[in-house]
Amino acid sequence: MARSWRIPLILMAFAGLIYAPADSGAAERDAAQELVEAYEPILMIREEQDPPCEKSAEQYEATTVDTVLGNPDVRFTEATPGDDPVLKKGPTAADLAEKGDSFHLDLQGDPLGETCVYSKDFKRLKREGKAPATTYAHIAREKGKPGLAVQYWFFWYFNQFNDLHEGDWEGMQVVFEADNPEQALKEGPSEVGLFQHGGGEKADWEDAKVQKEGDHPIVYPAAGSHATFYDSAVYVENGQGGSGVGCDNTSEPLRRLDVKPVVVPTHADPDGRFAWLTYEGHWGQLEKGFNNGPTGPNTKTRWLEPMTWMTEIRTSSPHLPGGSIIGPQVTGAFCGAVATASDLINLDARSHLAVLAILGGILLLIAYILFRTKWGPVDLEQLRAKRAFGQLIRAARQFYGRHWRTLLPIGLTAIPIVGGVRWLSELISTAGGVDEATGRAGSGLAVGDLLQSIAEPVAAAVVGAVVIVAIRTWVEARRMRVGDSFRGMLARFWRVVGGQLLATLYVLLMAITVIGLPFAAWKYIAWQFVQQEILFEDKGIREAFRGSSAIVRGRWWHTVKVAGFLLLVGVVIGPVVGFALIFTNLSLLLVNLIGSLIFALLVPYIAVGHTLLYFDLQARAEQEPARTWRERMPERWQRRLPGRLRPTPAEA
Repeated sequence: MARSWRIPLILMAFAGLIYAPADSGAAERDAAQELVEAYEPILMIREEQDPPCEKSAEQYEATTVDTVLGNPDVRFTEATPGDDPVLKKGPTAADLAEKGDSFHLDLQGDPLGETCVYSKDFKRLKREGKAPATTYAHIAREKGKPGLAVQYWFFWYFNQFNDLHEGDWEGMQVVFEADNPEQALKEGPSEVGLFQHGGGEKADWEDAKVQKEGDHPIVYPAAGSHATFYDSAVYVENGQGGSGVGCDNTSEPLRRLDVKPVVVPTHADPDGRFAWLTYEGHWGQLEKGFNNGPTGPNTKTRWLEPMTWMTEIRTSSPHLPGGSIIGPQVTGAFCGAVATASDLINLDARSHLAVLAILGGILLLIAYILFRTKWGPVDLEQLRAKRAFGQLIRAARQFYGRHWRTLLPIGLTAIPIVGGVRWLSELISTAGGVDEATGRAGSGLAVGDLLQSIAEPVAAAVVGAVVIVAIRTWVEARRMRVGDSFRGMLARFWRVVGGQLLATLYVLLMAITVIGLPFAAWKYIAWQFVQQEILFEDKGIREAFRGSSAIVRGRWWHTVKVAGFLLLVGVVIGPVVGFALIFTNLSLLLVNLIGSLIFALLVPYIAVGHTLLYFDLQARAEQEPARTWRERMPERWQRRLPGRLRPTPAEA
């Protein structure tokens, strides 16, 4: 009887040994789930205004891998020689388990073809309830390093950026100094790291740039590329630190996306639910270079080394606006140039011949312009003279070089004059604020954009008019002074402003009708010399338009060749110099300021070039009457066209 009570005690002790670890493990899992839910992020993605395939907006959502696993339209392939590389259609997580780098998931569509297929497929999956907003939460620890990181991995159905590929993995992590989830819940985070292409950006949890709703960080995945950022902007990436090359857009309009976290293990069971985490292959179609499907989270160094990764990433991301005062924004031109180069690279992946044809055509055009013209001699004593394209370009440069002491200060006045107009338009753009309900800018944005489109060319024309007056005084009196040039412009100020304003408005109104684009281009060239007609001939605005059209008539292509080159100089030189500077450690503000300075210094050169072209056309008009397009045809073709021919001198 005395021993009978010992038996239950022994059994209870064994039961405690058996069940205590299980209870401890369950408690840790519960704490992990509570932790990832406590800090789950809120995503602000760029909203489509013209769905379903608006490439400048975000067409997809962070979602589940089940959009591709078990999908009968997805093929599982192996990139090895063989009759049929397709292993299976509609592969499951079990099919992917422990497969290596040579394997690919091939979605329906061609990433280098019509990518709208992917957008429509994803929206169909969304409608069918098969693409819920999801994030995969991973409690990451690093051997030999204290603390833990809660990583939130976002899977995207397609990457619509400079590179085009099926599938995409991006995300972020919240770092804790604690050693376990329970302690992390009590102490709170210390840092945040965002995944951006091959690199990232970090910040202290209490940093002002870390936006939060309670304890939920608010992050901004870039449209198409899905690199994650702290705010709404256009971010300029120059490749440093794995940032990629191009521009990531998280700007408005935006919409909120709440994602449901799914906790995943560090080392998945190849026979379990998360067998796909043992897959080291690609989540997209086999393609060359950056268009190849990406590999999954488990292949990234930060999966097992989250703390080391945090020490290597940057602390800020340069973004627009970068402070352009006048002229084309260097950073904006950079975005466009990288996008165009990427399009050529993507086209090359499909057709070498097409790219060679494009590049060959450009080279032939350049060669034609360079070798089908005369470059000398250049005579600056008689400015009103007939000149070939090459002679005009050289004469403008040499004239600027001889008189730079006067022309350069005039050019610098473009900074306060044109820059002031741009500043005023931006002030008006932001005056309306942002509608909190829609996240869109107010009516001030439209007014500011309209003001910049119309008033900025007028301001630039005012500076150009000062240069034209300087040339006129040189022609008349062989002297040139800054003060005299400004006084001469001010004497005809309202005609200068009115002429440019009317020309800009008329061309703009014709262009926005779309069908009027050819007429807009025609009149834009025909009205190139309104300012010269006002300032040299002292004509009224209406007569100046007529005079400019008359002098261009019959010589439109000659005019467009020189005027087009001068326009290209003004638009390209500053951004080209700035393009190289973006790959340095200079700030975007300084890069754009340098671009603005270059633009200001080019204003006199462009005005001199236009004026020499004006003189050239006058000389041509005196030496050879303008001929219509019909009169330039061979006579046998002219006879077949309806209408009457102009009589020859003999016939007259």
